[in-house]
Amino acid sequence: MTGTIEFGLNTFGDATNDLEGHPRSHAQVIRDVIEEGVLAEEVGIDAFAVGEHHRDDFAISTPETVLAAIAARTERIRLGSAVTVLSSDDPVRVFQRFSTVDAISNGRAEVMLGRGSFTESFPLFGFNLQDYEVLFEEKLDLFMKIAAGGPVSWSGTVRGALNDVTVHPQLEEGRLRTWAAVGGTPQSVVRAAQYSMPLMLAIIGGESARFAPFANLYRKANEQFGQPNGPIGAHSPGHIAETDEQAREEHWLNYRTMMMRIGKERGWSPMQYEQYVQETGERGALYVGSPETVARKIAATVQVLGLQRFDLKYSAGTLPHEHSMKAIELYGTKVIPMVRDLLA
Repeated sequence: MTGTIEFGLNTFGDATNDLEGHPRSHAQVIRDVIEEGVLAEEVGIDAFAVGEHHRDDFAISTPETVLAAIAARTERIRLGSAVTVLSSDDPVRVFQRFSTVDAISNGRAEVMLGRGSFTESFPLFGFNLQDYEVLFEEKLDLFMKIAAGGPVSWSGTVRGALNDVTVHPQLEEGRLRTWAAVGGTPQSVVRAAQYSMPLMLAIIGGESARFAPFANLYRKANEQFGQPNGPIGAHSPGHIAETDEQAREEHWLNYRTMMMRIGKERGWSPMQYEQYVQETGERGALYVGSPETVARKIAATVQVLGLQRFDLKYSAGTLPHEHSMKAIELYGTKVIPMVRDLLA
C-alpha cells in the first residue's frame, strides 16, 4: 500500500508578507513559488501544483507559466494545477499549454480540472454565471476528447465545433494525467468516473471521514462503468513547524486574515481561535502542527479514505515565504517518511 501513495504540495500563490509584515509584490510571490517548487523536489516530494486565481490576494493567474519555470529547474517532480478553472477557459488552449509544460518537463505534467471556488474569471473573460453548469460540462467533454489524442470531432453550445481536428503540440508519449477536483457533490464524483479521471477531494473543513461516501461512490461508479478504479486523492490546508505551538503561532493569524477576507465576501462569521483549534485537532481539516502531529493525521486520512495521493495546501494567506520553505522541508524530510512508516 505505501508504495502506491504519492505526496504532493499545493499553493495558490497567496499574496504574502515578509517577516516584518510588509506585503510582497505579486512578482516576488511568483518568484518565491518557483523556489518553493524547486525545494519540493530537493526534499523528495512527489508532486507540486499551483492554483489559478484572478484577484489581488493571489498572485498566480496562469499556472502553466509558473510550472514551466519550475520544470526547467527540476528533473523528477510531477507538476500540475490546483485547479485549472476550465469553465472560463478554452479546452484547446488548456491542452496546448499543458502539453507544452509536459514537453519542457519530459512528461511530468498533470492537470487538475475544476470549477474553482471563486467566480472572478467569468466576467473577466466574458462568460455568464448563469451558464455555470453547461460551460463546465461541455468543456470537460471536449477536453477529455482532446486529451485522448488523435483527431477530434465535437460540437456544443459554448464554442465553435471541431471537425476532425488534431490539437498541437501532441504529447510525446502517453496521455496527460487529468484529475477531477471535487468539492463534495455526488454528480461530480460520478462524472469523474464516467471520464475515467482520477478523483481529487477538496477537504477544507470538517472531518475527512465524512468524505468516505464520495470515495465509495467513485469506486462503485467505476465498477458500474466496467472499468478499473483511478487514484483517489485528497487536498487539505496545513502548516508544519518544529512544534505544534510554533506551527499554530506562525499559521493562525495569517490563515485568519485570509478567511476573514473571503468570509466578508461570502457572509461568513469571523473565525474564532476556538474554531481554529478544533480544525487543527484530530477531526479537523487543518493539518497544522509538528511533523509527528501532521504525519499521524495524514496517515489516518489516507486509511479512512483509501487514498493513493495526499496534497497539502501549504500556503496560507500572508504567511511568509520563509515559513513556507521550512514547512516544505519538514514535509519532505520528516512528515512523508513518518506517514509511510505508520502505514507500513
